[in-house]
Amino acid sequence: MKTEAVVLRSLRFGEADRILHLFTLAKGRVGAIAKGARKTRSRFGARLEPFSHVELLLHEGRGELHTVTGADLIRSHEASRVDGYRLAVGHIGLEAMLRLFLEHDANPQAFHALTRFLDVLDGIDAETPIPAARPRAGSRPAQPALDRLALSFQLKLLWLAGYLPHLSSCASCGSEAPLVAFSAQAGGGVCERCRPGAIAISADGFAGMRALLERPLAEAGEPKIGDRGRRDCLRVIESSYEFHGGFRLRTLARA
Repeated sequence: MKTEAVVLRSLRFGEADRILHLFTLAKGRVGAIAKGARKTRSRFGARLEPFSHVELLLHEGRGELHTVTGADLIRSHEASRVDGYRLAVGHIGLEAMLRLFLEHDANPQAFHALTRFLDVLDGIDAETPIPAARPRAGSRPAQPALDRLALSFQLKLLWLAGYLPHLSSCASCGSEAPLVAFSAQAGGGVCERCRPGAIAISADGFAGMRALLERPLAEAGEPKIGDRGRRDCLRVIESSYEFHGGFRLRTLARA
C-alpha cells in the first residue's frame, strides 16, 4: 500500500528497529515497524521522526503492525522540532490525533487538517509562496497549551471526530438565553437555568471558541482572546476528551 502519512510517535524496538504510530491518508491511524531504522546507514535516514509528513510504502502482514518498505519525505517540519515552544504545541496536536481517532478508520479530512496544522506551526503557507504569520516569541502565551493554534486545531478535531460542542443555543433546553457554562453530557453550552453540574465558562471563552472554529487554522492567531477565554476553551476541550473518550492528554498536563 502506498499512502501519505504523518509520524505521530516513534519508539525504539529491539536493537535497530522503530515502532511507529502513523496517521495515514488511506487508512487513518495505523501501527508500523521500520526495520533497521536506527542503523547508522539506514535507508530511511531521519525521515521517520515525529512531525514528518511522508509518502510511505507499507506492507500489510499477518500481524497488527504494517512494515515500512519505503519512505519519501514530503515535509520534515524540522523548524518545529528545534523550537521548544512549537515542539510542545506540535506534540499536543499529535497526541490529540493519536487518542481521538480509532485505528484503521480512514478520515481524509482529519489527515488534511493535521498536515495543515503542521504547516502553519512551521510558518509555511502551502497555498501561497509567502510564509504564514506565526507568533513572535514575545507574543506567545506562557503555556503552549493555551496557544490559539493548539486550541483551534483541537476544536476542529473534536468536530471531525463527531464531538463538536454546540455553541449557538443551550444544548440542554434549546433556549436562546446567554450561555454561561459547558456540559459535555448535554453536548455544549448551557444557560443559567441548566447550569447545575456544568463548568462555568466566560462570555470571552464562548466567543473565542466560535471565532477559532469559524476561522481556518492559518488565521488562528487573529482573534483576540484573553487569558481567561483561552483557559475556558481549554477546559471545554479537556472536558470533551474525558467525557467522550475517557482520556486526558499528557502533553496538556506538561505544557
